[in-house]
This record gives sequence, C-alpha cells and structure tokens, in this order.
Amino acid sequence: MTHTVTTSVPFRLTRLGVLMSAEPGAEFEAGGVLNPASGRSPDGRLWLLPRMVAAGNVSRVGIAEILVQAGRPAGVRRDGIVLAPDAGWERSHDHAGVEDPRTTWIASLGVHVMSYVAFGPLGPRPALAVSDDLRTWRRLGPVHFEYQPDLDADLNLFPNKDVVYFPEAIRGPDGQSAYAMLHRPLWDLGAILGGSDVFLPAGLDDPRPGIWISYTPADEVRADVRALTHVRSHRLVALPEYGYEALRIGAGPPPLRVGEGWLLIHHGVSGTLAPGWGLQRDVRYSAGAMLLDPDDPGIVLARSSSPLLEPLASEERHGAVPNVVFPTAIEEIDGQRFVFYGMADSRIGVARLDSMEAP
Repeated sequence: MTHTVTTSVPFRLTRLGVLMSAEPGAEFEAGGVLNPASGRSPDGRLWLLPRMVAAGNVSRVGIAEILVQAGRPAGVRRDGIVLAPDAGWERSHDHAGVEDPRTTWIASLGVHVMSYVAFGPLGPRPALAVSDDLRTWRRLGPVHFEYQPDLDADLNLFPNKDVVYFPEAIRGPDGQSAYAMLHRPLWDLGAILGGSDVFLPAGLDDPRPGIWISYTPADEVRADVRALTHVRSHRLVALPEYGYEALRIGAGPPPLRVGEGWLLIHHGVSGTLAPGWGLQRDVRYSAGAMLLDPDDPGIVLARSSSPLLEPLASEERHGAVPNVVFPTAIEEIDGQRFVFYGMADSRIGVARLDSMEAP
C-alpha cells in the first residue's frame, strides 16, 4: 500500500519561557538541569523528572513538583534525586550518567515506564526502569535487541538514544497486541573503535541516524514486565528529510494519541557534528512533528517541513550547548497540553501545544 506523506502537521508550539534553571550552589546541578521526563503521581500531582548534571558531567534524574498558576506551569518545587548512576553499566572510566529520561504511563500495566540513556563503558545505551509513584524506580536493565536476519546487523553493537514508549498496546507486525518503542541507533562506531567506521544494516544506504520502531508481545510483558527490555521486529520509521533535521532526527516526548493518529514531537539536528561523545557546539537542535498511522505507527502520514520550535530565545541560544531546543515531555493541565524541553543543555523551558484545526 502506498502512503502519501504531507508536509504539514496541524499543531503549533508557542514558547512560554523558562520553567526550571540550575539552583546556584547545588552540587548536583552545577552543569545544568535539562531534558526532563514527567508524570502524575497517584494523588494527581504533576511532576517533572529533570536530568541534573553535576561536575564532571555526571548525570542523575531528579524530581520536582510542577507548580501551576492560572492553568499553566509556573515553577517547580525540588524534591530530591530518584535515579543515579549506581549500576556498573551506567558508569565508564571517565563518564557516568543516567541521562535524558522519558516516562510513559502505561495504564494497562499500572506503571510508569522510564527509558533513559545509561552512559557506560561503550557509550550511550538505552535502559529501562518502572515505578508506580514516580519516586521509587526499579531497574529492568539495558534494552536487548533481538537479532533480525533480514537486517544482517546486531543492533546491540550500536549506541542508541531517544527511546520512548507508546502509552498503550498496539498491533504488532504479526497482527498480535504488542508494546512498542521508538529509538534512534547510531551507525558510526568511531567513538568506540576510533576512526570513522560506519556499519549500516542491510537495505539502508543513508548513514544519518533516524527513528526506528521495535516491539515486545503484550502477553509476554503482562506475564513479566521485564520482557519490555527484549524487543524485536525492528523497522525504520523515518530518516532526516528537511533542512532543520539534515544531520539526524530523534523522538521527543512519548507519542500522543490524537484524532489523526499518533502525534510525535521530535527533534532535528542541523549544522556540523564533531566526532566522539563530547559536547557539540556547532549544531542546531529544533523541534518538529510527525503524525504516525493510528493502526501502524511505523508509517508516517505527515511531518513538518519546518520547525514548530527553534532556538531563538536567549536561553535557547546560550548555554552548555548553544542553539538547542530538545523536547522530552508532554502533559495536559485543565485541557491544555504543554511540552517541556531542554534549553541549550542548561535549563528547562515550557511551550504550549495547540491544534490549528477548527474544533
């Protein structure tokens, strides 16, 4: 079946300003607060789970209550740390971190699923944890990608980031119910092996990192939630296409079910990438959007040819990594949706998400 992809998505983002900045003198925030997850606790309160960066580029996941005034996020109340790089596979000899968390409340499982980047001996790897209250997290471990012969590649060999889960079970490629995640493999192994070696899966001729989808059968997860860490049926969803995403794209907040399908806010990167895992200072991160097919979210129905939000405000242009808008969380308050995003790898901003279609 042929699917026509349109170049506009009927949503817009309007920046509202800075929600959270590093607290002066706070040990764990010396390098900034950024790229948060979010969720509601059982009592209905709304929480932000920011990445907090300490000296030495050591990242932890904190927790802060979102304070609401006049129906919009207006500030935060810090309440500690909920995840630190305590596991051996979250630490290397010169780096440590549990980075860039995303959380999805999966009602059918009764848990929040946190995906995060474990920065271990071989660079960034996706890992999962679960919680029923956003405060106490149980590690499920690193994600394992089942070998798929038609790809002629072991996805476990490659660094991977930007993992987000769909909030409900969907139909898998075999027609059975499955829990699905989006992710973003990196095919350049130069940071690990040295040099500039790129190894592409069979059938892929574009080395730029894009968004993929993988699945776990729902019956396996309901029997044991740890099955979420074993994924299969890997498929490419989208590659960079437009100028603002010329270098790479990656998923932002968990997909949101809307009338047209699944709304995915994503980030696109343009500019020039430096080799390795160090800070990137010559790139530009902007936020775009895609609509994924409601029945098969591996299919893109529409995507934005220009950014919904780009780094124009001073707080987005100046910081640890300049010119960064990096969306990672989305929540609804009194019927209005808000997107939370990292600003220049230093602060957390908030933007209002609106539909441009008439009610």
